[in-house]
Amino acid sequence: MSIDWNAFTPWASLAGGALIGVAAAMFLLVNGRIAGISGILGGLLVPKSGDIAWRVAFLAGMLIAPSVWLLVTALPQAQIDASYPMLVVAGLLVGIGTRYGSGCTSGHGVCGLSRLSMRSLIATLSFMTAGFVTVYVVVHVTGGF
Repeated sequence: MSIDWNAFTPWASLAGGALIGVAAAMFLLVNGRIAGISGILGGLLVPKSGDIAWRVAFLAGMLIAPSVWLLVTALPQAQIDASYPMLVVAGLLVGIGTRYGSGCTSGHGVCGLSRLSMRSLIATLSFMTAGFVTVYVVVHVTGGF
């Protein structure tokens, strides 16, 4: 295994992480809510009166942001080496995992850990371990897909 040093961008990564942290903290301070994407999206599946507009605005912001970025510069080139059926299966597994874990990576990994939540620590350790094991098995045991 080798590191692609041209793609190694610690300062950009640090800035992005800081922006996510500040945004999550502001969301909690201003709205009193956790910025967990699966919970925000899931709340739209069984909508409650007065609880729809902010969820739609949050998700719309996530979808509109890349278009705004295009006004400044080009989007980075994305390359996905998986088939559509594999992506569908992966998406379903992630969805099932967020339901069993009572939240997603943003809810537990960013917001929960910053609040020192033991449940979020256990959830984050669980999904990180599952990811490490999955990559190891797919790459080293089965030879990759």
